[in-house]
Amino acid sequence: MAQHGTDDEDGKDLPDGRNLPARADEAENHEVGLLDGVSGLARVAATGWWRATSAVVETTVQTSSKIVKSALNGASPAQIVDETATELRTIAQRSLGFGDENDEDNGSSQHRCSEQELKARGAALLQRSADVRWNDDMHPAYERILEEIAPDEARILKYLALNGAQPTVDVRTTRPFGVGSELVAERLSMIGEEAGCRHLDRTNAYLNNLFRLGLLWFSKEKVEPSRYQVVEVQPIVQDAMKRAGRSPSTVHRSVHLTPFGVDFCKTCLPLDSPGYGGPIVL
Repeated sequence: MAQHGTDDEDGKDLPDGRNLPARADEAENHEVGLLDGVSGLARVAATGWWRATSAVVETTVQTSSKIVKSALNGASPAQIVDETATELRTIAQRSLGFGDENDEDNGSSQHRCSEQELKARGAALLQRSADVRWNDDMHPAYERILEEIAPDEARILKYLALNGAQPTVDVRTTRPFGVGSELVAERLSMIGEEAGCRHLDRTNAYLNNLFRLGLLWFSKEKVEPSRYQVVEVQPIVQDAMKRAGRSPSTVHRSVHLTPFGVDFCKTCLPLDSPGYGGPIVL
């Protein structure tokens, strides 16, 4: 009589619907395959962990060495921070397996021109300067400068272009023979009021930014003495003189446009149009 559901060697179905491998050796191979799959996943995980750890350690050592070298070479703190940030961004990429070592080593300079490229660009500029057909009526930096100045700064530029050098006052403490005199406030002026700036408290910041862009210059030269009297009676100057203590001293200086700033104003600002660069009338 035929037996039902018990012939495991022939791989027949059991009564409850289950199916066993046809042979014992096939079952053993099936289990080995499962273990191989698990070990494969383990190898992948271990490889990823080792790659991430190696990348972190190696990049940390390299970055630390570059920081020390940059500091010894006199690099500014801002430059060191920028270079370090670029190096640290490669850690995540390397841990995930993106990129190769050569790409990572060049990551800090991938956006910089080589010396040969810079010389080629310089040669192209010299070639254009010798070409009488080349027309360069506007300096290439003017477009960028317009994006880096505030509306109040444009008012200051126009005011200086139309009215010339303006008086500024430094307030210092008084010490015998000037020894040990301390600066209390510098570059106090009426430029913000006269130019019609909306944010008068930012006047010095505006002047510093325009100086950074090469548009104006803080000069030790003086203007007419009578013009300083008007500045010295302003509340901001009086407050600085009180903070300077007994017998404060004032140093007279001036601020004016550089030749580059004069050309920028002539090119980019409507100097002949009324209503700009002067006090706001409400």
